Amino acid sequence: MLVESHKNEFTDWFLHGDNDFQSAKLLFKNKGPTDNIALSLQQTVEKYLKGYLLSKGWKLHKIHDLELLISEAIRYDKAFKAFLDFARVISAVYVESRYPAGPPKEYSIEKISEWLEQTETLIALIEKEIK
Repeated sequence: MLVESHKNEFTDWFLHGDNDFQSAKLLFKNKGPTDNIALSLQQTVEKYLKGYLLSKGWKLHKIHDLELLISEAIRYDKAFKAFLDFARVISAVYVESRYPAGPPKEYSIEKISEWLEQTETLIALIEKEIK
């Protein structure tokens, strides 16, 4: 966990993101519904990105578009470019799960595992940038 106690307004976003990430990992470990795991990962990424951007003085926008949030983060650090494709994919997952057009979407365990790893790598970058 990045934050042990409440220090700044933006750290609340990390705390909520940590909860979402814990949920995703628990669901994965217990073979939970893959669409719920993916949604928890999207929420993790969104909250961590918003926390990061707020730490840089960014004004909060109530959006869920991770591609846009990554684009904003790139303005502060080009290392975020590596997550642009991931942001596009995981944003689509959000739309699929929030606005269903059929039964819940199933994602492969390999894909979920890859998204878990990418989320963890993104969190590590944000932690490095904040410290």
